Amino acid sequence: MGSLQGQNIVVVGASRGVGRSIAEAALNEGAAVLAVARGELALVQFAREAPGVKTLAVDATADSAPEEVFAALEPHVLVICAGAIPPAAPVHELSWRAFSANWETDVKASFLFCGAALRGPLKPGTRIVLISSGAALSGGPPFCGGYAGAKRMQMFLAGYCQKESDRRGLGLHFMDLAPMRIMPDTGVGKAGVDGFAAYSGIKPADFIAGMTDMQTPADVGRAVIALVTGKSQVGSFAVSGSGLAPTA
Repeated sequence: MGSLQGQNIVVVGASRGVGRSIAEAALNEGAAVLAVARGELALVQFAREAPGVKTLAVDATADSAPEEVFAALEPHVLVICAGAIPPAAPVHELSWRAFSANWETDVKASFLFCGAALRGPLKPGTRIVLISSGAALSGGPPFCGGYAGAKRMQMFLAGYCQKESDRRGLGLHFMDLAPMRIMPDTGVGKAGVDGFAAYSGIKPADFIAGMTDMQTPADVGRAVIALVTGKSQVGSFAVSGSGLAPTA
């Protein structure tokens, strides 16, 4: 029997990359999984390749998204992994719209779903995991606009929401998880590799060859399972090729 048997897991941003790996890991542990994403075709393909997964095509940045998602499946675990591809140009070459892309997607989706969790109807004991980034801790590269700040805001948001849950006695458990290294086989990762390479004047393959302690999307999926089944119920965590650990 899997460690998540009898549990409902909702993954927002689950049609590809890290989000899909998290959803697959939850399925493998026996959970009832609802994969939420904006792209309906990618969800159809996911459902075809992973029998048993439920899907819902919703824009996570729409004000009505949390209500639609919770009506489809009330989660014991909610994972927010929705995010935009960050820009790849120096600050002075970006418009505000490009610079703020991750605030308008990653942060807004987290804000909407965390707010809805605090207002209800999520039950005491529900765990909410926000997928952040190692850029939130390092500051990230100088050509990704507001990406690092947006991912740091997700960490702050998890902490704010935990304090509010505690203050009101709601019994909700908010956590954030930061994959520490670029993952070249994801959309965000490929954009990051290409951006680093172009900015540094090297080939993408040479940049990848110099990377160390890399985690994979599957590693992130396993880290999420460890968090939601482990003793730690709140806090900030990081995952790298070395494994899962609390952030300093």
